[in-house]
Amino acid sequence: MVKMRKLPFLNGIKAFEAAARTGGFAKAAEELHVTPAAISRMVQLLEDRLGLRLFERKANRLAATPAGRVYQAGLTQIFDSLVNLTAQVTAMAGSRVLTIGVGPTFAARWLIPRLADFQRIEPDLEVRFATGGATVPYNDDWTCGIRLGDGNWPDFAALRLFAADLTPVCAPAIARRMKSPEDLRGATLLRVAHAPEDWPRWLKAAGLAKIRAKGPEFEYYGQALQAAADGVGVAMGIRPYLDDDLRAGRLAAPFARSVSKGEHWYLIYRNFRKDDAAFVAFRAWITRLAAGNK
Repeated sequence: MVKMRKLPFLNGIKAFEAAARTGGFAKAAEELHVTPAAISRMVQLLEDRLGLRLFERKANRLAATPAGRVYQAGLTQIFDSLVNLTAQVTAMAGSRVLTIGVGPTFAARWLIPRLADFQRIEPDLEVRFATGGATVPYNDDWTCGIRLGDGNWPDFAALRLFAADLTPVCAPAIARRMKSPEDLRGATLLRVAHAPEDWPRWLKAAGLAKIRAKGPEFEYYGQALQAAADGVGVAMGIRPYLDDDLRAGRLAAPFARSVSKGEHWYLIYRNFRKDDAAFVAFRAWITRLAAGNK
C-alpha cells in the first residue's frame, strides 16, 4: 500500500520563503504577483498550522525568528533544486530553442554578424539572445553563455574559444600619424569602465608604464571602439571585438604589439545541457569558427 504524503501549506511556504529571502512582505508580493496583505495572510496561516512564529513583527521591520531562519534556509535550497530539476527535465525534451547569455558588445561585434551563417546551417532552430554579460547572473533558462575569464566557474563546464588579446586601435587617419608607441603620450586614450587594467597592462609591456589613460570613459568596449572609429581617440581593442573592423578598414592598429589580457573567452553551460540538440549544434558551429579565428 502506497503511503500518502502529507504536504504542508504550500502557498504559505512560498509566501514565507519569499518574504524571508527578500526581507519583507512587499518585495515578496512583487515576486509572487499578489498583494502584501495576501502574503501576510498566508504566512499567518502557515504559522498557525505549524504552531510557531516564523517572524517577529516589529515597527517598520520584519525579522525571522530562529525557527524561521532555519526553515527559510532549507526551503530556499529546496526551491533552487526544484528550479534546476525543472530545467533538466525541460532540456530532455530536445528543445529547438537556443538561448545564449552574452554581453552586448560580444553579441553586436562578433556573434550577430555571423548569425546568418548559423541559421543557414540550422534553419529550424530558434535563436534568442539574453544580453548583460558579467553584470547579469547566469540564468538556468539559458542554453549556454559566453564569458570572459579564467575558465573556472563552479558548477559550469567551460570550453575555451578565443584568446583575449589587447591591441590599441583608432581611425586610419590617426593611425597614420602614429609612428611609435611613444606617440600615445599626446593622444586621447579612450577607457572602458569595467576594464581599467587594460591600458596599464599594454603600456607596461610597451615600456611606457608612466603614461596614464585619461580620456573619455565608456561603459562597454563597443562604445569605445565606435568612438575610436569616429576619430575621438585611441581605444584599447580586445579580440575578437575588433577583428571585423580591422579587416573592413574601419579601424587600424598602429602598432604590431599585442598583449594578452590574461583571460580567454569561454562557452559555458550546465552539464545537463551537454546533450541538448540546440546546444550541440551551437557548440559545433562556434568551436569551428573559434578554431579558424586563432
